[in-house]
Amino acid sequence: MIKRMRRRVIIAAMLAFSAVIIMLAVLVNIVNYAVITGRVDETINGISTFESRMPDRDEPPEPRREPFKVHPDEESNYMTRFFVVRYNESGEMDSVSTEFVASIDDTKAETFGQRALSKKSDRGYIEEYRFLKQSVGNSTVIIFLNAIRERQYIKSLLIMTIVISLVSLLLVFVLVVILSRRAIKPFANNITRQKQFITDASHELKTPLTSIRTSLDVIELEHGSDEWTDNIKRQTGRMTKLVSEMVALSRLDEEHPLPTKEQFSLSNAAWEIADIYVTQAKAVDKTFDVDIEENLSLNGDKSTVQQLLSVLLDNAIKYSDPNGSIRFTVKKKRNKVRMEVYNTCHYDTPPDTEKLFDRFYRPDGSRSTETGGNGVGLAIAKAVVEAHGGTISAECPDGKSMLIKVKI
Repeated sequence: MIKRMRRRVIIAAMLAFSAVIIMLAVLVNIVNYAVITGRVDETINGISTFESRMPDRDEPPEPRREPFKVHPDEESNYMTRFFVVRYNESGEMDSVSTEFVASIDDTKAETFGQRALSKKSDRGYIEEYRFLKQSVGNSTVIIFLNAIRERQYIKSLLIMTIVISLVSLLLVFVLVVILSRRAIKPFANNITRQKQFITDASHELKTPLTSIRTSLDVIELEHGSDEWTDNIKRQTGRMTKLVSEMVALSRLDEEHPLPTKEQFSLSNAAWEIADIYVTQAKAVDKTFDVDIEENLSLNGDKSTVQQLLSVLLDNAIKYSDPNGSIRFTVKKKRNKVRMEVYNTCHYDTPPDTEKLFDRFYRPDGSRSTETGGNGVGLAIAKAVVEAHGGTISAECPDGKSMLIKVKI
């Protein structure tokens, strides 16, 4: 239990921190991308304005009326590299302007232009170039701006945030693992004291219970039995059973509940328990069907597994409706042993199957009292299953049938 609690603390802390760090990393990169792309688009808009002031390309070439100037910083204007591709209304390339870029010739410019035309959006990235596609009269003008530095900056920040996030997660994981032991120490001490109390109380209770039972036997020998002695005997037996169950549950809650595990025949162990309850079911006129696969084996503790099966079958017989039916199945599927106990029942309100395995939970208090139930049996069953690394669940959708599934 302490290990599970510590593991849950670590998982919860790491999930919370991971969510925060991932959200921050994503937010930083989204904002950075939006800001950088916005600046690039501002430059493209400036280039568009600059190009609109150029003479008509159908006229003879003339010197530019003014130097390229978009940024307030002269050096930034000098470092701006772009080219322009124009298409006529027929979709044929009309002209290319590559005087502000050295690495692009007319052939490459046409290739970039065709790729931009094929895209649905008017803005986007093609390799290291940011493009703007716009209609000017009957022609289409596509401006390509070299944004390699900006894209490298975006990529560098992305890589840096990923690395920082991973390193932060690793450091936090180490700290959480170290500090989690101290965080759960008060709870661990409390659980240890509770276990010690249960153990001590059980030993203290066994002595007076044994004395009461012995005294009762003497009274019955001398004066015979009556309704009062029968009631004392019944309640004493119930108390003795509860003490034994609490001790068993306390042991299963220990850090190493099954110190010695061994391979045993699950098929034989299941049949040993099933034979006992087949007889009990017949005695109360209930149908009991058994389907146990042969040659099944399990690595674990045979006695606790048989205790698990006894709890489930005992509950199925006690809480099934009169003349009801019980079905006990043990199979192997997908490398897991599956044990199922089904019984018909009658609940006016279906029980809360999530709480069914909680200690002292009883879906129907009056019936549980009549049958001697105390709400500890299924808690023991769950502890046994978890000690073997398995899962247990219950289904009672309509209140007319109960199905308990065990997977190990």
